[in-house]
Amino acid sequence: MSFSAKTRFLLALWYLGGELQEVTKSQIHDKSVPKGEKVGDFLSYFQELETEGAIIISNKGYSLSIPKGLETLRENLKSPDFQFEGNNVGAWVANALLQWLRSDGTASTSERVNGAKSEVDSNAIHSYDQFKQITLDVYSKLNQNHNFDDLVPIYRIRREIGEKVSREHFNEWLLEMQANNIFQLEGGSLPDSDTSKIEDSVETEVSGLSCYAKRLN
Repeated sequence: MSFSAKTRFLLALWYLGGELQEVTKSQIHDKSVPKGEKVGDFLSYFQELETEGAIIISNKGYSLSIPKGLETLRENLKSPDFQFEGNNVGAWVANALLQWLRSDGTASTSERVNGAKSEVDSNAIHSYDQFKQITLDVYSKLNQNHNFDDLVPIYRIRREIGEKVSREHFNEWLLEMQANNIFQLEGGSLPDSDTSKIEDSVETEVSGLSCYAKRLN
């Protein structure tokens, strides 16, 4: 799985314009990690890519190393060892591969980023009220399906909503839901102390780190 996982990651990073700009961890994880899988199970593959000199990892995100990153992606896509696993490949993969084939990996960053952005914009959350309703639905679904006993991890809510909302708006609107006595955000620690899960929680200077949301009404 490691070869295919690393190739999928590189393709996603290229598609999101990672050779000229840093791509946030939530953006790349949403596309490179198949639905139903855990980000933590793939982090070692991403670290291998960094060791190989194909990508650069920072505290906030990832970027492609040039030219090594593009060379690795090109070689991997041509390899008979590469194949997509599972039934749900995702529309972005098809769009990314089409752009790669048309350009042989040289399509302009703006073309790709705009293409990726259009996928997000079609389902984007544009208002607090819209965010509130979707977040309550996601909270209820996660709480019911995973028996969280009304303390739902914030990172699970963020990842379920995905790229429909920016990280900044997610934080702002979730805190607004707390101010409106809809949610109580609570601290504590996550079981595995996964760095990416902590980053996908919410932290403020006043309240510190909040890892869980509890619905009040």
